[in-house]
Amino acid sequence: MRISVILASAAFAAILLPAQKGGTSGGTTGGSTTGLGTGTTGTGGTLNTGNLPSTLPSGSTNSTANAGLTPRGPFYFGKVVMQDGTAPPAGVVIERVCNGSARPQAYTDTQGAFSFQVGQTQDMLPDASEGNLSMGRANGNLNNQQDTQTKNSAAANMACDLRANYPGYRSDLISLASRRNLDDPNVGTITLHSLVHFDGLTTSATSALAPKEARNAFEKGLTAWKKSKIDEAQTDFLKATDLYPRYASAWYQLGVVYEKRERIPEAREAYAQSIAADSKYVNPYERLYMLSFSEKKWEDVAKISNQVMHLNPYDFPESLYYNAVANSQLGRLDIAEKSAREAVQLGATQNPKVYYILGVILTKKQDFKGAAENLRIYLKSDAVTDRETVTKLLAEVDKQVQARAELKTQQ
Repeated sequence: MRISVILASAAFAAILLPAQKGGTSGGTTGGSTTGLGTGTTGTGGTLNTGNLPSTLPSGSTNSTANAGLTPRGPFYFGKVVMQDGTAPPAGVVIERVCNGSARPQAYTDTQGAFSFQVGQTQDMLPDASEGNLSMGRANGNLNNQQDTQTKNSAAANMACDLRANYPGYRSDLISLASRRNLDDPNVGTITLHSLVHFDGLTTSATSALAPKEARNAFEKGLTAWKKSKIDEAQTDFLKATDLYPRYASAWYQLGVVYEKRERIPEAREAYAQSIAADSKYVNPYERLYMLSFSEKKWEDVAKISNQVMHLNPYDFPESLYYNAVANSQLGRLDIAEKSAREAVQLGATQNPKVYYILGVILTKKQDFKGAAENLRIYLKSDAVTDRETVTKLLAEVDKQVQARAELKTQQ
């Protein structure tokens, strides 16, 4: 049996790499998302089944005004803490984010505890995961609404995360993708992270110092670019950088133009000039590691994405994904796993492929049970383009899980 485990593991090498190619689509910058926590247990305070009251009563967290309503979805409870482990101020909003749409679900109490029943709150908009329920409300068909919600309560979590919303802080995300109605309702602990620790920016501070003529040229370039007048855009961005060599945004846009024209060496140089002008402007870093990714220059991808991760992973969560892929290709599996898990925490619903790369990494590390779990989550996504390859990998992983289980019973 041990031999079958070892031999089957060798077959994975032919499966893992083909599904890597393509990654996620490039060209976007600064797509802000929020992330997720690993979930230490803890409740802290009395749990209530109600949700968002119209106003937050003193010393109260979740209204019990809806206690008489028929439950329309799974029940969850958990806790929110600050980075130092203390409870946040009472009234932090708990949101369920489905397909990129956030819906408030509950408030925290003075100890950071929260609880809610999905779909029970009366004063919020319908969840994006609830399909055409708004049409049912318009027709007054409330019974059909509740029946639909009950039947689809498990499916509703397929692309949903849970997060806390508190100004000035980034929230961990708790993925609800693999949860079912009969699972433990305790989602664990959500940590709030202060945003003041991020040095990287999505806009360049040097832009405000550009002289008027340079700003005018830059604006003309943006207008031309939007109208697909690439020649004019290139001329205007070049003029802006000539007039003001520290115009990081203009250098970046010039690099984008060169990329569009497939003049990659010039694009790289423009991005390098942008970084030289403003080292905290993150956008050109992102384009550089994307270029290296398309050329399979894994060392460059790992190095540059790591810089982005330290500058601002909150606004650039894709850097974690690409860092995980690069380090996986380089055989640095511990680093790759760490980046992949952080990528899951920073918005897996925005890029479901983070579950795939984590599954690949865990397969290489022979954590077959964890690999199978993540591969299954990935296959539930509508964004899967390599389903046959991933399904084949999952079948091999499942064989390893079964073989290990049989081996354990024989010992």
